[in-house]
Amino acid sequence: MKSPVRCPWSTFDDPLYLAYHDNEWGVPVHDDRVIFEFLVLEAFQAGLSWRTVLHKRKNFRRAFAGFDPRKVARFGKREVRRLMKDTGIVRNRAKIEASITNAKQFLKVQKEFGAFDRYMWSWVAGKPIRHQWRSLKDYPPFIAEAEAWAKDLKARGFKFLGPTVVYAHMQATGMVNDHAVSCFRHRRPAGARRGATGRLGRVARSTDSRNISLTD
Repeated sequence: MKSPVRCPWSTFDDPLYLAYHDNEWGVPVHDDRVIFEFLVLEAFQAGLSWRTVLHKRKNFRRAFAGFDPRKVARFGKREVRRLMKDTGIVRNRAKIEASITNAKQFLKVQKEFGAFDRYMWSWVAGKPIRHQWRSLKDYPPFIAEAEAWAKDLKARGFKFLGPTVVYAHMQATGMVNDHAVSCFRHRRPAGARRGATGRLGRVARSTDSRNISLTD
């Protein structure tokens, strides 16, 4: 059977990475917990390859209380020390502390908008942006919507979520369909992952990425 055509950044020698491309990247996400998961992982990816973070994803889920923002927001010095000793994750104190801060700000946004999903998708008017990228050189480090949203996140107190990381998050959660036009997923995106709200609605400067952002 002939293999489907995929994005030029797909890593064919890594089954986990390939499955991520085929089944997750670019799928619209509306579940607040999944959204928070991606925010945590994207922040930890800054300066690293997505492959590194992806292969530690299960460890991150365990270490960060199943990515429950309410639980992470209650993390204190004891949890920070625990995480700094956890060899299964990326042991970066600044990113660990930023994730705790972001959990607290995440809850504030939920309270203000009813769901983080509503706030997040408002930056693309509730509908995925569909780009027409053909090769790696076509992908920008970030787009105007990511820059504007990153500015608002910073004003709200979020950390490690600059324009490039935010663009990566938008790509990962389906706010932007950045599958190359030749990719089978560009024309046939998977169904949206819904959250409690029931509402419908990353390629970087490196060949490893998804927006593919590696640094910000």
